[in-house]
Amino acid sequence: MTTQTTVATSVDNVSDVHAATTRGYNITQRGSQNISMGGQHPYQLPKFTDMKEKRKWMLQHMAGAFRVFARKGYTEGTAGHISIRDPVDPTTFWINPLGKHFGLMKASDMVHVDEDGNILPDGNQCAINAAGFAIHSALHRARPDVDAACHTHSVHGKAFSALGQELAMINQDVCTFYKSHALYNDFGGVALEAKEGEAIAEAVGQGKGAILRNHGLITVGKTVDEAAYLFTLMERSCETQLLAQAALKPGQELWLCGDEEAAYTEHESGDPETLYTEFQPDYEMELELNPSFLK
Repeated sequence: MTTQTTVATSVDNVSDVHAATTRGYNITQRGSQNISMGGQHPYQLPKFTDMKEKRKWMLQHMAGAFRVFARKGYTEGTAGHISIRDPVDPTTFWINPLGKHFGLMKASDMVHVDEDGNILPDGNQCAINAAGFAIHSALHRARPDVDAACHTHSVHGKAFSALGQELAMINQDVCTFYKSHALYNDFGGVALEAKEGEAIAEAVGQGKGAILRNHGLITVGKTVDEAAYLFTLMERSCETQLLAQAALKPGQELWLCGDEEAAYTEHESGDPETLYTEFQPDYEMELELNPSFLK
């Protein structure tokens, strides 16, 4: 159906899409205003003129994302990494130090690295995960529109990755990934080689993330908040689908959302601004629990 295809393109200008779905539901301008009624959404994306101030804000939110990941149980030894593109020098990025627990991470712990893997003097002088550098450096080169990426070896992501399939659109929440996530179906071992990182970046393509077969999950975003929320959502979506599949009786199949409905849902609530807002309740919880990550 024409409407399905057009809505799924995730355009930013409503003049480029049909005015309504076949149910008559209006297709609106993307943004957090779509999920707010009675006033402006309480979590507005901040605007910066000073890029050093923006860097400070980004590093604090990056550290907050690690604390959220720790609370949700995404740790596995020294595996897992989050990166942000540096707003002062966008050819460089920040990544977590090797071996520090997510639940202890602070903004000042982050390591500044250039595209050749050199540790820069204005960040923490600490070793980083070699696989993390291979993956994140490739992603930042391939996606100039992306400022953050998240990858950990979370339990349900690992379990789901063994199925070798993309997520099924079985509920409203997972529709955020409708036609905007991929499967990396060619596990090449631990990603120590630049070639493996490049292959993962290619699999992510222009989407929001990917399921890495026999490995785990990876998500990207315009903000670290968006990328982190998408990771929590992808992990929970993997868990939900595994539960639903396990509950099926012989002869039963999963009930899928319609293509048009899934595309409409992704368009109305799956944009970078809205996804940024979705992470803020978890971020605020970390501020309440222990704001030491801001240092």
